[in-house]
Amino acid sequence: MSSIITNTSATIALQTLRKAGADLTGTQQRLSTGLRVDQAADNAAYWSIATTMRSDNKALSAASDALGLGAAMVDTAYSGMSQAIDVMSDIKAKFVAATESGVDKVKVNDELIQLKQQLRSIAVSASFSGHNWLYMNSDEDNVDRSIAAGFTRDEDGGVAVQTISYELYSLWDTPDVSFLIDDESGDSGIITNSAFADRLGTTSDWVLFNGARHQSHREMALSADTTDAEIQEMLLVAEAMTSKMVQVGSRLGSLSSRISMQADFAADLQDALSSGVGRLVDADMEQESSKLTAKQTQQQLAIQSLSIANSSPRSLLSLFGQ
Repeated sequence: MSSIITNTSATIALQTLRKAGADLTGTQQRLSTGLRVDQAADNAAYWSIATTMRSDNKALSAASDALGLGAAMVDTAYSGMSQAIDVMSDIKAKFVAATESGVDKVKVNDELIQLKQQLRSIAVSASFSGHNWLYMNSDEDNVDRSIAAGFTRDEDGGVAVQTISYELYSLWDTPDVSFLIDDESGDSGIITNSAFADRLGTTSDWVLFNGARHQSHREMALSADTTDAEIQEMLLVAEAMTSKMVQVGSRLGSLSSRISMQADFAADLQDALSSGVGRLVDADMEQESSKLTAKQTQQQLAIQSLSIANSSPRSLLSLFGQ
């Protein structure tokens, strides 16, 4: 039965054309964005997971940048400590030279003064972006240093920033103090006796810098009246201080190695997160490309079918001699 009121064929063809058009639009969107889940409407669960993971990846990227800054600060402190060890070696050499007969101890002391000032200069200069781990300018600075190392999220959704810490001051660890100069007191941090933890060298009350707090200690300086026994004591203190500096240098080197490993891990973790997000939301470009041709063909056939279906009522005119 033919009807000019209801054209079932045209209705079916129109529905097919609409579906083909919608499918083609979806395929074109996936090809243009490269995503099969571009918005929550595509897949709410995967979109939510991917959005959270992308946010976490940005936080992890910021932590990686902080690791780079931390590595620079550690390397700066290590370079300063390495130079300080060389200066202490020269100081020890001057003490040895002062024990030789006929040596002018006053002139040797002039050289010692310059070496001690160089030690202070190293501590002051070992700064990166305003951060100095060898030179303290106030009591408030005598706290542990920390470096952001990572970003974590637990199964309950709680987030936290992981840190790598470096202890500057402790009476219980060795070395007791890990910086060189404390300018608040005029003293130094590298020590040889934990009972006097704010001067450079304290064995037998000998100090390289006699700080403002404890003027009673004997400064390691030479004069014409300095005895060989006193020079020997100064030499022993200088050796103990050098040993402490070597320990601090070793600690800084280990910290630098750890930061490097953490930076490599953070980079690998970022790649893994990006890859995980891709598995959830990325489109299969080869598959979508092949679908595009099929959907375009379906759309063209649907248009032709609709055209044929719309021409059917016109055939009724022939029954009326038209």
